[in-house]
Amino acid sequence: MANSPLHATALAHPNIAFIKYWGNRDDQLRLPMTGSLSMALDGLDTVTRVGFDPDLAADRFILNGMEQSGAALNRVASFLDYVRRLAVLNRFAQVESNNNYPSGAGIASSAAAFAALALAASKAAGLELSDAELSRLARLGSGSACRSVPGGFAEWLPGSGDADSYAVQIAPPEHWDLVDLIVVVDRGEKAVGSSAGHKLASTSPLQTLRVAGVPERLEQCRIAILERDFERLAQVVELDSEWMHAVMRTSTPPLYYWTPATEVVLWNVRAWRSQGNAVCATVDAGPNVHVIALAQEADWTEAQLRALPGVLEVLKAKPGGGAKLIED
Repeated sequence: MANSPLHATALAHPNIAFIKYWGNRDDQLRLPMTGSLSMALDGLDTVTRVGFDPDLAADRFILNGMEQSGAALNRVASFLDYVRRLAVLNRFAQVESNNNYPSGAGIASSAAAFAALALAASKAAGLELSDAELSRLARLGSGSACRSVPGGFAEWLPGSGDADSYAVQIAPPEHWDLVDLIVVVDRGEKAVGSSAGHKLASTSPLQTLRVAGVPERLEQCRIAILERDFERLAQVVELDSEWMHAVMRTSTPPLYYWTPATEVVLWNVRAWRSQGNAVCATVDAGPNVHVIALAQEADWTEAQLRALPGVLEVLKAKPGGGAKLIED
Protein backbone atom coordinates (compact mmCIF):
# COMPACT_ATOMS: atom_id res chain seq x y z
CA MET A 1 0.00 0.00 0.00
CA ALA A 2 2.85 2.40 0.80
CA ASN A 3 3.96 2.53 -2.85
CA SER A 4 0.54 2.54 -4.50
CA PRO A 5 -1.40 5.71 -5.41
CA LEU A 6 -4.20 6.75 -3.10
CA HIS A 7 -7.29 7.86 -5.08
CA ALA A 8 -10.76 9.25 -4.51
CA THR A 9 -13.34 11.02 -6.68
CA ALA A 10 -15.99 13.45 -5.47
CA LEU A 11 -18.86 15.42 -6.98
CA ALA A 12 -20.08 18.80 -5.74
CA HIS A 13 -22.46 21.50 -6.93
CA PRO A 14 -21.98 25.25 -7.07
CA ASN A 15 -24.35 27.33 -4.96
CA ILE A 16 -26.14 30.63 -5.39
CA ALA A 17 -25.85 32.98 -2.43
CA PHE A 18 -29.18 34.51 -1.42
CA ILE A 19 -27.30 36.53 1.23
CA LYS A 20 -23.86 37.31 -0.13
CA TYR A 21 -20.32 36.73 1.08
CA TRP A 22 -18.14 39.73 0.22
CA GLY A 23 -15.07 40.71 2.20
CA ASN A 24 -12.90 38.87 4.71
CA ARG A 25 -11.68 39.68 8.18
CA ASP A 26 -8.81 37.21 7.51
CA ASP A 27 -7.85 36.68 3.86
CA GLN A 28 -5.56 33.70 4.46
CA LEU A 29 -8.14 31.71 6.42
CA ARG A 30 -11.03 33.17 4.39
CA LEU A 31 -12.90 34.16 7.51
CA PRO A 32 -15.83 36.28 6.32
CA MET A 33 -16.99 39.67 7.51
CA THR A 34 -20.54 38.28 7.76
CA GLY A 35 -22.56 35.12 7.56
CA SER A 36 -24.16 34.13 4.25
CA LEU A 37 -26.89 31.82 2.99
CA SER A 38 -27.21 29.85 -0.23
CA MET A 39 -28.91 27.14 -2.27
CA ALA A 40 -26.92 24.34 -3.92
CA LEU A 41 -27.57 23.90 -7.64
CA ASP A 42 -28.45 20.38 -8.76
CA GLY A 43 -27.37 19.32 -12.25
CA LEU A 44 -24.41 21.70 -12.33
CA ASP A 45 -21.62 19.30 -11.44
CA THR A 46 -17.95 19.50 -10.66
CA VAL A 47 -16.32 16.06 -10.58
CA THR A 48 -12.81 15.96 -9.13
CA ARG A 49 -10.43 13.01 -8.90
CA VAL A 50 -7.40 13.18 -6.63
CA GLY A 51 -4.55 10.68 -6.69
CA PHE A 52 -1.61 10.92 -4.29
CA ASP A 53 1.20 9.20 -6.13
CA PRO A 54 4.75 8.48 -4.86
CA ASP A 55 6.06 8.70 -8.45
CA LEU A 56 5.05 12.35 -8.93
CA ALA A 57 7.74 15.02 -8.53
CA ALA A 58 5.19 17.85 -8.18
CA ASP A 59 1.45 18.41 -8.02
CA ARG A 60 -0.45 18.37 -11.32
CA PHE A 61 -3.82 20.01 -11.98
CA ILE A 62 -5.91 19.25 -15.07
CA LEU A 63 -9.09 21.33 -15.48
CA ASN A 64 -11.59 20.34 -18.16
CA GLY A 65 -8.90 18.36 -19.92
CA MET A 66 -6.29 21.15 -19.94
CA GLU A 67 -3.12 21.06 -17.85
CA GLN A 68 -2.95 24.11 -15.57
CA SER A 69 0.07 26.11 -14.44
CA GLY A 70 0.75 29.40 -12.69
CA ALA A 71 -1.85 30.80 -10.29
CA ALA A 72 -4.44 28.04 -10.85
CA LEU A 73 -1.94 25.26 -10.10
CA ASN A 74 -0.48 27.15 -7.14
CA ARG A 75 -3.91 27.61 -5.58
CA VAL A 76 -4.64 23.87 -5.80
CA ALA A 77 -1.14 22.92 -4.58
CA SER A 78 -1.47 25.25 -1.58
CA PHE A 79 -4.80 23.65 -0.73
CA LEU A 80 -3.28 20.17 -1.01
CA ASP A 81 -0.59 21.32 1.45
CA TYR A 82 -3.33 21.75 4.09
CA VAL A 83 -4.51 18.20 3.43
CA ARG A 84 -0.99 16.78 3.51
CA ARG A 85 -0.31 18.45 6.86
CA LEU A 86 -3.57 17.09 8.31
CA ALA A 87 -2.84 13.57 7.05
CA VAL A 88 0.93 13.69 7.70
CA LEU A 89 1.35 12.63 4.07
CA ASN A 90 4.41 13.24 1.93
CA ARG A 91 3.16 12.64 -1.61
CA PHE A 92 2.31 14.92 -4.50
CA ALA A 93 -1.05 14.54 -6.19
CA GLN A 94 -2.64 14.62 -9.60
CA VAL A 95 -5.96 16.48 -9.58
CA GLU A 96 -8.36 16.13 -12.51
CA SER A 97 -11.47 18.30 -12.37
CA ASN A 98 -14.32 18.70 -14.85
CA ASN A 99 -17.29 21.10 -14.88
CA ASN A 100 -20.43 20.78 -16.99
CA TYR A 101 -21.04 24.56 -16.81
CA PRO A 102 -18.95 27.72 -17.48
CA SER A 103 -16.00 28.33 -15.13
CA GLY A 104 -15.05 31.71 -13.68
CA ALA A 105 -18.19 33.47 -14.92
CA GLY A 106 -20.02 34.16 -11.67
CA ILE A 107 -21.62 30.72 -11.33
CA ALA A 108 -19.59 29.78 -8.23
CA SER A 109 -17.35 27.31 -10.03
CA SER A 110 -14.67 27.71 -7.32
CA ALA A 111 -17.24 26.80 -4.65
CA ALA A 112 -17.99 23.47 -6.30
CA ALA A 113 -14.33 22.95 -7.19
CA PHE A 114 -13.00 23.24 -3.65
CA ALA A 115 -15.91 21.39 -2.05
CA ALA A 116 -15.20 18.46 -4.38
CA LEU A 117 -11.43 18.82 -3.91
CA ALA A 118 -11.76 18.92 -0.13
CA LEU A 119 -13.75 15.69 -0.06
CA ALA A 120 -11.71 13.82 -2.68
CA ALA A 121 -8.32 14.90 -1.33
CA SER A 122 -9.14 14.24 2.32
CA LYS A 123 -10.55 10.81 1.46
CA ALA A 124 -7.59 9.93 -0.77
CA ALA A 125 -5.25 10.97 2.04
CA GLY A 126 -7.02 8.64 4.47
CA LEU A 127 -8.72 11.33 6.54
CA GLU A 128 -12.19 10.86 8.02
CA LEU A 129 -13.55 14.37 8.54
CA SER A 130 -16.87 15.40 10.06
CA ASP A 131 -19.22 17.56 7.99
CA ALA A 132 -18.10 20.65 9.90
CA GLU A 133 -14.41 19.79 9.45
CA LEU A 134 -14.91 19.18 5.74
CA SER A 135 -16.75 22.49 5.35
CA ARG A 136 -13.91 24.28 7.20
CA LEU A 137 -11.35 22.63 4.94
CA ALA A 138 -13.22 23.61 1.77
CA ARG A 139 -13.41 27.21 3.06
CA LEU A 140 -9.61 27.44 2.99
CA GLY A 141 -9.69 26.96 -0.79
CA SER A 142 -12.69 29.18 -1.56
CA GLY A 143 -14.90 30.78 1.05
CA SER A 144 -18.21 29.91 -0.62
CA ALA A 145 -17.05 26.30 -1.04
CA CYS A 146 -17.91 25.71 2.60
CA ARG A 147 -21.61 26.10 1.65
CA SER A 148 -21.36 23.50 -1.14
CA VAL A 149 -20.30 20.80 1.34
CA PRO A 150 -23.66 20.42 3.19
CA GLY A 151 -25.75 21.32 0.14
CA GLY A 152 -29.47 22.10 0.16
CA PHE A 153 -30.15 25.47 1.77
CA ALA A 154 -26.96 26.21 3.70
CA GLU A 155 -25.87 28.96 6.07
CA TRP A 156 -22.22 29.83 6.59
CA LEU A 157 -21.63 30.70 10.24
CA PRO A 158 -18.88 33.35 10.33
CA GLY A 159 -17.58 32.04 13.65
CA SER A 160 -15.04 33.57 16.01
CA GLY A 161 -12.09 31.95 14.23
CA ASP A 162 -11.02 29.05 12.04
CA ALA A 163 -12.53 26.31 14.21
CA ASP A 164 -16.16 27.51 14.15
CA SER A 165 -16.43 29.12 10.70
CA TYR A 166 -18.24 26.56 8.56
CA ALA A 167 -21.60 25.97 6.86
CA VAL A 168 -24.62 24.05 8.10
CA GLN A 169 -27.71 22.94 6.23
CA ILE A 170 -30.84 24.78 7.40
CA ALA A 171 -33.19 22.88 5.06
CA PRO A 172 -32.73 19.88 2.73
CA PRO A 173 -33.02 20.22 -1.07
CA GLU A 174 -36.57 18.85 -1.16
CA HIS A 175 -37.79 21.44 1.39
CA TRP A 176 -38.81 24.00 -1.25
CA ASP A 177 -39.50 23.51 -4.95
CA LEU A 178 -37.49 26.46 -6.24
CA VAL A 179 -35.67 26.69 -9.56
CA ASP A 180 -32.60 28.76 -10.37
CA LEU A 181 -32.63 29.87 -14.00
CA ILE A 182 -29.04 30.91 -14.65
CA VAL A 183 -29.07 33.45 -17.43
CA VAL A 184 -25.73 33.36 -19.22
CA VAL A 185 -24.97 36.66 -20.94
CA ASP A 186 -21.18 36.16 -21.01
CA ARG A 187 -19.33 32.82 -21.02
CA GLY A 188 -15.89 34.36 -20.53
CA GLU A 189 -13.88 34.44 -17.31
CA LYS A 190 -14.25 37.65 -15.35
CA ALA A 191 -11.30 40.06 -15.37
CA VAL A 192 -11.16 40.27 -11.55
CA GLY A 193 -11.77 37.04 -9.67
CA SER A 194 -13.66 36.85 -6.41
CA SER A 195 -10.54 36.30 -4.27
CA ALA A 196 -9.05 39.56 -5.54
CA GLY A 197 -12.42 41.31 -5.22
CA HIS A 198 -12.81 40.37 -1.55
CA LYS A 199 -9.60 42.25 -0.77
CA LEU A 200 -11.10 45.44 -2.25
CA ALA A 201 -14.33 45.34 -0.22
CA SER A 202 -12.92 47.34 2.69
CA THR A 203 -11.98 50.21 0.34
CA SER A 204 -15.67 50.97 -0.25
CA PRO A 205 -17.29 53.51 2.10
CA LEU A 206 -20.46 51.40 1.84
CA GLN A 207 -18.99 48.13 3.14
CA THR A 208 -19.49 49.05 6.81
CA LEU A 209 -23.15 49.82 6.14
CA ARG A 210 -23.61 46.62 4.13
CA VAL A 211 -22.06 44.51 6.90
CA ALA A 212 -24.24 46.17 9.56
CA GLY A 213 -27.41 45.16 7.72
CA VAL A 214 -26.50 41.53 7.04
CA PRO A 215 -27.74 39.97 10.33
CA GLU A 216 -31.27 41.30 9.73
CA ARG A 217 -31.22 40.19 6.08
CA LEU A 218 -29.96 36.75 7.13
CA GLU A 219 -32.84 36.45 9.59
CA GLN A 220 -35.40 37.49 6.97
CA CYS A 221 -33.94 35.06 4.43
CA ARG A 222 -33.88 32.21 6.94
CA ILE A 223 -37.54 32.80 7.81
CA ALA A 224 -38.47 33.05 4.11
CA ILE A 225 -36.87 29.69 3.37
CA LEU A 226 -38.22 27.87 6.42
CA GLU A 227 -41.75 29.24 5.83
CA ARG A 228 -41.49 28.99 2.02
CA ASP A 229 -42.45 32.66 1.75
CA PHE A 230 -41.46 33.67 -1.78
CA GLU A 231 -42.30 37.37 -1.57
CA ARG A 232 -40.19 37.76 1.57
CA LEU A 233 -37.36 35.85 -0.14
CA ALA A 234 -37.57 38.01 -3.26
CA GLN A 235 -37.34 41.27 -1.33
CA VAL A 236 -34.35 40.31 0.78
CA VAL A 237 -32.44 38.48 -1.98
CA GLU A 238 -32.63 41.42 -4.38
CA LEU A 239 -31.77 43.94 -1.67
CA ASP A 240 -28.71 42.00 -0.57
CA SER A 241 -27.48 41.59 -4.16
CA GLU A 242 -27.81 45.35 -4.71
CA TRP A 243 -25.82 46.07 -1.57
CA MET A 244 -22.93 43.83 -2.67
CA HIS A 245 -22.73 45.36 -6.13
CA ALA A 246 -22.93 48.86 -4.64
CA VAL A 247 -19.86 47.99 -2.56
CA MET A 248 -18.10 46.62 -5.64
CA ARG A 249 -18.79 49.74 -7.69
CA THR A 250 -17.57 52.05 -4.93
CA SER A 251 -14.38 50.13 -4.18
CA THR A 252 -10.93 51.40 -5.18
CA PRO A 253 -10.51 50.49 -7.95
CA PRO A 254 -14.21 49.99 -8.73
CA LEU A 255 -15.50 46.63 -9.91
CA TYR A 256 -18.14 46.60 -12.63
CA TYR A 257 -19.36 43.06 -13.21
CA TRP A 258 -22.69 43.88 -14.85
CA THR A 259 -23.08 44.32 -18.59
CA PRO A 260 -25.99 45.98 -20.46
CA ALA A 261 -27.48 42.50 -20.91
CA THR A 262 -27.33 41.97 -17.12
CA GLU A 263 -29.39 45.15 -16.65
CA VAL A 264 -31.97 44.05 -19.23
CA VAL A 265 -32.56 40.77 -17.37
CA LEU A 266 -32.84 42.50 -13.98
CA TRP A 267 -35.31 45.11 -15.23
CA ASN A 268 -37.53 42.47 -16.83
CA VAL A 269 -37.53 40.18 -13.79
CA ARG A 270 -38.70 43.05 -11.57
CA ALA A 271 -41.41 43.92 -14.09
CA TRP A 272 -42.64 40.32 -14.18
CA ARG A 273 -42.84 40.16 -10.40
CA SER A 274 -44.77 43.44 -10.29
CA GLN A 275 -47.26 41.71 -12.63
CA GLY A 276 -47.73 38.85 -10.16
CA ASN A 277 -45.09 36.29 -11.20
CA ALA A 278 -43.08 34.56 -8.45
CA VAL A 279 -39.61 35.47 -9.72
CA CYS A 280 -36.63 37.39 -8.36
CA ALA A 281 -33.03 37.93 -9.40
CA THR A 282 -29.59 37.96 -7.84
CA VAL A 283 -26.10 38.41 -9.32
CA ASP A 284 -22.86 37.01 -7.93
CA ALA A 285 -19.41 38.36 -8.84
CA GLY A 286 -19.92 38.21 -12.60
CA PRO A 287 -22.29 39.36 -15.33
CA ASN A 288 -24.64 36.37 -15.36
CA VAL A 289 -27.99 36.55 -13.57
CA HIS A 290 -29.59 33.96 -11.32
CA VAL A 291 -33.37 34.18 -11.67
CA ILE A 292 -35.07 32.36 -8.80
CA ALA A 293 -38.61 31.16 -9.47
CA LEU A 294 -41.21 28.86 -8.00
CA ALA A 295 -41.16 25.58 -9.93
CA GLN A 296 -44.57 26.18 -11.48
CA GLU A 297 -43.32 29.47 -12.91
CA ALA A 298 -40.06 28.06 -14.31
CA ASP A 299 -41.10 27.10 -17.86
CA TRP A 300 -42.85 30.41 -18.53
CA THR A 301 -39.95 32.36 -17.04
CA GLU A 302 -37.35 30.41 -19.00
CA ALA A 303 -39.15 31.13 -22.28
CA GLN A 304 -39.33 34.84 -21.46
CA LEU A 305 -35.64 34.95 -20.53
CA ARG A 306 -34.53 33.20 -23.71
CA ALA A 307 -36.34 35.86 -25.75
CA LEU A 308 -34.41 38.75 -24.18
CA PRO A 309 -31.60 40.42 -26.17
CA GLY A 310 -28.10 39.39 -25.12
CA VAL A 311 -29.12 36.09 -23.54
CA LEU A 312 -26.79 33.31 -24.75
CA GLU A 313 -28.10 30.41 -22.70
CA VAL A 314 -30.34 29.58 -19.75
CA LEU A 315 -29.27 26.81 -17.38
CA LYS A 316 -31.87 25.34 -15.04
CA ALA A 317 -31.09 24.03 -11.56
CA LYS A 318 -33.22 22.80 -8.67
CA PRO A 319 -31.94 22.67 -5.08
CA GLY A 320 -29.04 20.22 -4.96
CA GLY A 321 -27.40 17.97 -2.41
CA GLY A 322 -24.04 18.20 -0.72
CA ALA A 323 -20.60 17.04 -1.79
CA LYS A 324 -20.40 13.25 -2.16
CA LEU A 325 -17.95 10.54 -3.09
CA ILE A 326 -18.56 8.73 -6.36
CA GLU A 327 -17.01 5.66 -7.94
CA ASP A 328 -13.34 6.21 -8.73
